[in-house]
Amino acid sequence: MLVTAKGEWVFEDSAEFLAALGDSNPDYDAASFAVKNLGFIKFQILDDSIIEIELHPRNVELPALLAVQQQLLSSRVNLFRIKYFETSWRSEITFTAERAISQLAELCSPVFAAPPSRRFLAEPRDFSKLAQDPDNPFSPMVHKWRMSFGFFDSTVIAFAIKQQLLSRMMIIAVTPHRADPIFRFIGDGFPWTDHDYKMGTIGRRIEEQPDKEYGEWVSEFYKFSAQTGQPRYDFVTAEIQRWPGKSESYITHYERLLLPWKTPSEEIFVTLLSKTVDGKPAERSDHGSDNSVIKNFAKSHTPQRLRP
Repeated sequence: MLVTAKGEWVFEDSAEFLAALGDSNPDYDAASFAVKNLGFIKFQILDDSIIEIELHPRNVELPALLAVQQQLLSSRVNLFRIKYFETSWRSEITFTAERAISQLAELCSPVFAAPPSRRFLAEPRDFSKLAQDPDNPFSPMVHKWRMSFGFFDSTVIAFAIKQQLLSRMMIIAVTPHRADPIFRFIGDGFPWTDHDYKMGTIGRRIEEQPDKEYGEWVSEFYKFSAQTGQPRYDFVTAEIQRWPGKSESYITHYERLLLPWKTPSEEIFVTLLSKTVDGKPAERSDHGSDNSVIKNFAKSHTPQRLRP
């Protein structure tokens, strides 16, 4: 069968397929054409033992992706082959529906362009390797997210407490019909907050931070993660102003993991986990000064220097 760009299942060569194709009498390989050019996804079970999924990730629309992922959830087959087109056809084999769902999401994830800034820099890290690194404190939460299929419930907080992650955790809520993400929870391990600040911030827009420009910058990452359902794993260097009207700012270097979670409502929760690099204290600088510290650190930084 095939899934159309609108997420509708159709049999190959059926009237419904030809209608979606827009050609009632094709003299070519219509299924391959639809996959490669129209965002269709081909789905077939071979010998009752392997599911083969064929797609062109750049052209796939979200309804089609969700339809295939939902079908995988109910599958009893334990071997999956994903064929996808880049400049040529490639394929990957996986042995769990969970991993197949994750691979499809990663393949179809749109490219994110970080908002340009002179004071903030986010360098993407390889998320796929994070779950395979038992020494990284983020790894358990990645497994929790995958095993939960991205559904948020009360066990997420309990798990964060058990793994000693709650103090460096935030929960940001993103609603499709609301432009700005809002704070739902802020752990007590963030140096720019105190109890009164946290209590007054819950329920307010994420842009409403001491450094409004920084708030606007990070907000774009939360919105992208919520809208696409994709995690982000970054190394961040930022020069942050402490309070509006004050010249003093500090430079911070940290790793950041964003995970999007579905909820019973239309609201999406994006959890943030962060850790500083090398246990460095925040470096002070003059706000508005030359940002060569950020540039030089970004150029010289290597992953081997990271410590949990």
